[in-house]
Amino acid sequence: MLSRSHTKKKLLPFIFSKLKVTTNEPFTSPFQALFSTHIVGEKPILVRDFIHRALYDPKHGYFSQRSGSVGVLERSIKFNQLEGRKAYMKHLDKIYKQSGIAWFTPVELFKPWYAQGIAEAIMRTANLSVPLKIYEIGGGSGTCAKGIMDYIMLNAPPRVYNMEISPALAEIQKQTVGEVHGHLSKFKVEHRDATDRSGWGDVEQQPCWVIMLEVLDNLPHDLIYSENQVSPWMEVWVEKQLDREGLSELYKPLQDSLIKCCLEILELDKSNTNQSSAVSKAWSKLFPKPRRCWLPTGCMKLLEVLHAALPKMSLIASDFSYLPDVKIPGERAPLVSTKKDGCSSDYSNYLDAKGEADIFFPTDFWLLERIDHYCSGWLKLQKDKSSTQGKRRRTITLDTSSFMEEFGLPSKTRTKDGYNPLLDDFKNTKFYLSVPTHNIK
Repeated sequence: MLSRSHTKKKLLPFIFSKLKVTTNEPFTSPFQALFSTHIVGEKPILVRDFIHRALYDPKHGYFSQRSGSVGVLERSIKFNQLEGRKAYMKHLDKIYKQSGIAWFTPVELFKPWYAQGIAEAIMRTANLSVPLKIYEIGGGSGTCAKGIMDYIMLNAPPRVYNMEISPALAEIQKQTVGEVHGHLSKFKVEHRDATDRSGWGDVEQQPCWVIMLEVLDNLPHDLIYSENQVSPWMEVWVEKQLDREGLSELYKPLQDSLIKCCLEILELDKSNTNQSSAVSKAWSKLFPKPRRCWLPTGCMKLLEVLHAALPKMSLIASDFSYLPDVKIPGERAPLVSTKKDGCSSDYSNYLDAKGEADIFFPTDFWLLERIDHYCSGWLKLQKDKSSTQGKRRRTITLDTSSFMEEFGLPSKTRTKDGYNPLLDDFKNTKFYLSVPTHNIK
């Protein structure tokens, strides 16, 4: 079903690429120690490397052991045939029990409408006079890619949907996208780490789109600790306890560049650089209150690479804005949870998650915006009074319901009594949209 423009304009290629966001190597130096029942060797490692290995180690990581943790629905849910919320929850419970899957993503539960809402947001903003190239970061079944490509095939100008490219490398994505024969010539899978700058090759000077759905929550984070309100922040490392199988934390002065960069963006260290009054110091000694703060260093690393490789990219990211009943202490702390025999149980210590539990974080969308500006170069330049050059990005954060009401077709996910799970049940998720501009102010 390829259509060609009847004008003399050059045919515009449409490319949809899917990339992994994780790798089997840590963010710092390669891990040399052998794995046993633990994922920490003889030398201490940063918390982000511990989380990375707990989730992605090829032998012991959570996602390696739980290859069926993310489900694929055989058919779309017919919401207009369900009476209401009770019927929907019953139907959902039946699906989970039959599949034995830990969880389904929103793009899967609401296919094809969720992906088509994203496609509409792209269509409204994209410059269709240049080739349309879309990167989706993160694993998956190809459901999002197929939904977006279906929508673009039917709604974009005919000249956009035309290109010959290598076939997909992942069979399940190939099968999903291949349900529409013409899609395979415009879709490929790149099995590489999106945070590795070398994998992107030369700088892409053309505009493009990057999609990240439920990616930020599983990116490695770092942890910093302060013993009281006025003590300086310290890096948290993970080490084996002597003569024991357990793990413990080790605190070191700030040295890691990613951690220090995140602190610069947050300006958390600003209060520590100022001299505190004698009263404040005395009060903190009498009533010490330890502080713990989780930093999205994995997100910052990814955005640094994306802005370097794709300086004209537009970004759509969707994730949790908060998580309920988190037992782990600290600001932006993760939920550490495992599911066995259909029942979920949460951990109170992230160190217990040695490949047996999922570790996912809430996204601080205010901080995400600052990191986005920082990695694009604009936030740095604003601090540099000697220079006024720079391109500020246009950004907006929307609740999922607001995003879908604006770009999607919410009538397609409404039950008979008016209940709409896409609008009513995802109160703790948001969309972040970021596009480049030519403004220098």
